Amino acid sequence: MKLRTAFLIPLAAGSLLLAGNALAQDQSQSTPTSDTTSTTFNSPKGQVTINSQPAAVPDAGPAPDFATLSGGKKSITEAQAAAYPPLANDFEYADSNRNGSISKAEYQRWVKQMH
Repeated sequence: MKLRTAFLIPLAAGSLLLAGNALAQDQSQSTPTSDTTSTTFNSPKGQVTINSQPAAVPDAGPAPDFATLSGGKKSITEAQAAAYPPLANDFEYADSNRNGSISKAEYQRWVKQMH
C-alpha cells in the first residue's frame, strides 16, 4: 500500500463525515413558517384539506353515573360505553382486569383519573 492510498482513505472518510453534519444542520434550520392554518388540494377523488393544527377536542360534558351507562347491570360493556365517547376511547384502559367489561370500581377509578 502506497503512502498516498493510506492518506486518501482517512481524508475521504473525514470529508463524508463533515458533509453529513453540514447537511443535517441545513435541514434542521430550514423549517418553513406559515401563518396559514389549513391548505386545500384538489385530488382525483375530491378536495383534501390539511390542517396544520389538530382539531379541538369536543367537550363531552361530565361523565354519566355508572347505573346510566350500565343500564342497571353490574358492568359496562363496550357497546354501552359507546354512549359516552371518552369512555369508549379509553375502554381498554378502564377495563383494568381485561375481562371485556368495566365494573363499578373500574369505572369510578377511571372517572377519578379523568379529573
